[in-house]
Amino acid sequence: MKMIQTLLAALMVMAPGFAFAQDPAGQGMSVIGQVIFFAGFILIFYLLIWRPQSKRAKEHKALMSGLNKGDEVVTSGGLAGKITKVGDDFIVVEIADNVEVKVQKVAVAAALPKGTLKDI
Repeated sequence: MKMIQTLLAALMVMAPGFAFAQDPAGQGMSVIGQVIFFAGFILIFYLLIWRPQSKRAKEHKALMSGLNKGDEVVTSGGLAGKITKVGDDFIVVEIADNVEVKVQKVAVAAALPKGTLKDI
């Protein structure tokens, strides 16, 4: 009985070594498999992150270049108003009667359809 307990104790001590032992024939992924995995990773990165971000940046750049006096806009801070002056980097937005605010063009989040401010 003592001998069986000693044998079981020895097996329990060596068990982690057996668990991590690898088959000498198993070498993991081949080089082609690694290249395909890496290419798939880059494709997913492109489709989920890079392409949508560049599309949004392109649309925002077109929005900023198309701002004119009289357009109704919403800034990224949530202010809604009508553009009264347009400069190179800044615009002046009238947010209430006789209340004007200078805002950077890049802070414009969206252009509203004409007459939207009257409905608010």
